[in-house]
Amino acid sequence: MTERPLPVPDRDTAPFWEAAREGRLRIQRCLGCGRNVFYPRPVCPHCLSSELGWIDCSGRGSVYSYTVVHRTSEEFRDQVPFTVALVELEEGVRLLARLDVGEPRVGMPVEVAFERVSDELSLPHFKEVD
Repeated sequence: MTERPLPVPDRDTAPFWEAAREGRLRIQRCLGCGRNVFYPRPVCPHCLSSELGWIDCSGRGSVYSYTVVHRTSEEFRDQVPFTVALVELEEGVRLLARLDVGEPRVGMPVEVAFERVSDELSLPHFKEVD
């Protein structure tokens, strides 16, 4: 089996991946305009401020959109089919991640969970709220 490609934390994303390793979901909040921001970046897309801090999220949200992957690259072939969803978090940002449910649907309430893939890295994915 081919190794699965994994994200490499950088200066902008390191706080996100450190929190994920600890089982927490973090997003940025702009200190200039007060809006939440995801994906991690050096400048707020709303007001262009470079003053961004980090907040812990509830990890809860709902499925905004999804797709079921049936064909993929060699690294993921042993995992098909799998579902990838755009999840709208309670905090108002959207995050793309794997969705671990039997029958996905738009509007489905979900919460984050984490898959430990190495000592240094955990990947967020979402599960249906019971």
